[in-house]
Amino acid sequence: MSDEQAEAAEGAAAGSVSGHAAHVRDADERGLPGRMPRPIKVTMLGAGSMFTPALTNDLLRIPGGAGGTIALVDIDQDRLAPMHDVLERLIDAVGATGWTVTSSTDRTEVLAGSDYLVNCIEVSGVDCVRHDNDIPARYGIDQCIGDTTGPGGLFKALRTIPVWLDVLADAERLCPDAWVLNYTNPMNMLCLAAARTSSMTVVGLCHSVQATSRLLARRAGVRWRDLEFTCAGINHLAWFTSLRSAGHDLYPELMAKARADLAGTPGDPDDAGDLVRKDMMVHFGAFITESSGHLSEYLPYYRVRDDDQARYCGPGYDGESGFYAREWPGWRLESDAARAAMLAGERSLDWARSWEYASWIIEAREKDTPYRIYGNVPNARGDGLLIDNLPADGIVEVACDVDGTGLHPQAHGPLPPHMAALCAAEMAMFGLGAQAAIERSTDLARLALTVDPLTAACATPAAIAAMTEELFAAEAAFLPGYR
Repeated sequence: MSDEQAEAAEGAAAGSVSGHAAHVRDADERGLPGRMPRPIKVTMLGAGSMFTPALTNDLLRIPGGAGGTIALVDIDQDRLAPMHDVLERLIDAVGATGWTVTSSTDRTEVLAGSDYLVNCIEVSGVDCVRHDNDIPARYGIDQCIGDTTGPGGLFKALRTIPVWLDVLADAERLCPDAWVLNYTNPMNMLCLAAARTSSMTVVGLCHSVQATSRLLARRAGVRWRDLEFTCAGINHLAWFTSLRSAGHDLYPELMAKARADLAGTPGDPDDAGDLVRKDMMVHFGAFITESSGHLSEYLPYYRVRDDDQARYCGPGYDGESGFYAREWPGWRLESDAARAAMLAGERSLDWARSWEYASWIIEAREKDTPYRIYGNVPNARGDGLLIDNLPADGIVEVACDVDGTGLHPQAHGPLPPHMAALCAAEMAMFGLGAQAAIERSTDLARLALTVDPLTAACATPAAIAAMTEELFAAEAAFLPGYR
């Protein structure tokens, strides 16, 4: 055993989960110690998603697993049937034993007995993605992704949350003790609607913290496993409030590099982009978890004036106008082609385990071995708040420790007030948006966009009302019951 492995094993044995825990840093390839004591049932909702093979691969590669059942649910039989076959091939390719796959277009046929539900549902598919982008654009609201906030994010929530709440109601009846691991966006509004209406244990999962912590380690020239950080806020707007390695503050060096990039004199031309996040770090004092494209939609700064957008927003996920609406239909076709290639034996099924949190949560809980994730959970916890200066009735993204006794969100304390102010502004929109979906209220939807930071920076209340009405008309087939 190497010194690094010994350090990781010692941390795991001690049950330490402080900071960027040693057993978390070192678990990527080896998994957690111990064996899973029972077969488990994991139900994948929206199983036609190309997340399904990757998440299943992660599950199959848990060391010391005891097998179980993977139940697939998708209302599209044409996507469900081939995915069933892909997973059976994947089980064979991995050499995992004790696993079976079942599938149904009716979730009530498979929910019973589930220990974990992994939610990847997509309501309306590609049918509304152009409406979500193009109608707001006519009112002066420019979006890059448009699936978690702003007009696109809100209307995705309005389409998705009613279905999501039906899923949770069925789960309460058929598998009330299951943990629900949500990957579907808009993350904050789905988790908030669940918290307001459901008794299920729900945690929202993203890969922003994993990806960005690795990015920051690379930019700082340190190993990821040596990184020590704290991170808190809301999904796609969480702040690395401290960032150190071997006790050394990494921010001065990162700030200097960012200033050079912003001045057009990058030290590394291959890492000269991501300017929205770099600019926010320079002016607000901490780096933020999500890509410049996503982040720019949460703020009233970078997508309002053409000259600012041209300076700070780059191609693709760096902030390109209409990027997601233009590319997502093609990505859907590419994922279909990839699935067909898997079935034809033309694409390797030999994949490493990923950093997505779902399998690590399952492994930590089943083995009763501590692991730290960053999850989206209600801010109110017991008699206090996880983030003191954010709304109690809201969802925050914080460190959560997982073991056999449950999911344990960790209190961060207050954010610096200027950081909290940006999070709170988005949370006001999310609160109204989630409630609009719960009540199916067009008026609450209008109000949600009226307080949305980017939308409010680009359009008057009257224009926002007209845009909201136009979006409801264009997407009426996927918005039943709104009035």
